[in-house]
Amino acid sequence: MILDTFSNLMQQTAFASLTWGNYIMILVALFFMYLAIGKGFEPLLLVPISFGMLLVNIYPDIMKEAYVDENGIEHAAGLLHYFYTLDEWAILPSLIFMGVGAMTDFGPLIANPKSFLLGAAAQFGIYAAYIGAMLLGFDGKAAAAISIIGGADGPTSIFLAGKLGQTAIMGPIAVAAYSYMSLVPIIQPPIMKLLTSEKDRKIKMEQLRPVSKLEKILFPIIVTVVVSLILPTTAPLIGMLMLGNLFRESGVVRQLQETASNALMYIVVILLGTSVGATTSAEAFLNLDTIKIVALGLIAFAFGTAMGVIFGQIMKVATHGKVNPLIGSAGVSAVPMAARVSQKVGAEADPTNFLLMHAMGPNVAGVIGTAVAAGAFMAIFGVF
Repeated sequence: MILDTFSNLMQQTAFASLTWGNYIMILVALFFMYLAIGKGFEPLLLVPISFGMLLVNIYPDIMKEAYVDENGIEHAAGLLHYFYTLDEWAILPSLIFMGVGAMTDFGPLIANPKSFLLGAAAQFGIYAAYIGAMLLGFDGKAAAAISIIGGADGPTSIFLAGKLGQTAIMGPIAVAAYSYMSLVPIIQPPIMKLLTSEKDRKIKMEQLRPVSKLEKILFPIIVTVVVSLILPTTAPLIGMLMLGNLFRESGVVRQLQETASNALMYIVVILLGTSVGATTSAEAFLNLDTIKIVALGLIAFAFGTAMGVIFGQIMKVATHGKVNPLIGSAGVSAVPMAARVSQKVGAEADPTNFLLMHAMGPNVAGVIGTAVAAGAFMAIFGVF
């Protein structure tokens, strides 16, 4: 009886079912934890993602779908499956956008509308990834879902993958997108320095004009109306982004703004991060398609950064040296990380150079641009 009890106990441990793939993914999860905790690379994203990755590879049933057994008894789904359902329904990505809007000052973009051009230039990474994915054998919808990684925008990547029915590859897409968002301080600087001279990086930009309260209130309303009329499919993302910003700028709903940018935002990050991490079971993640997606994402993100800087160089020439091309790299959607990197690289060349507010314009424009790109893909494939 003792031997039987011991045998049954051993069969119930995770060791009885773990594969070599699970051990690899556990090591990957621990590496992400090291980056988040040891190196401080966007811990708000990587800690929940890495822990979800750890959980699902030790206890796969935490992502199990609900089922009915042979005796007709209904069994509930695993905990993180319910979290993941909110990703598939595009609820969590939309709420993330509302929180981003509530935290972000659109003033730099309003003060310098030319920033929209830099944000648009950085979106070329998305279309480069789309073409690359098609060449690697992905169908149109899968290629479109993968391509958004080029904007370094995790919520939009999840949103589009769900809308296009690409749930089978949503996990690798989301992990790649959030990983590159976290690694912005490592990936972008070498590209920025390669495409600029030290003289370029030392360019000081004029102080932005003051933006009135009325402009800040009208901006989210006008953007929502214009963009939603042209591309109605973008309404969930653009609408939530601008609603959060209206909470911030109206000044009459301070409680809603604080909730959206703090408590609600952190709750959503926990749910979204752990559920995204939990999609990385060894069976789903360790395959050739995942390698292709991760590689495409890196190439697209690098290409988007480069195009932003190159367009920044064009604007520098057009304005007779009044634009520092470094701010073009902030046109990707990683807010405010990309803008901080522009500031950091500029300050390395000249400690008295302050580019942060100038870089926030392209950075915010990139968020809008990525959402518009996602809406364009949905319109192309007839998805609403």
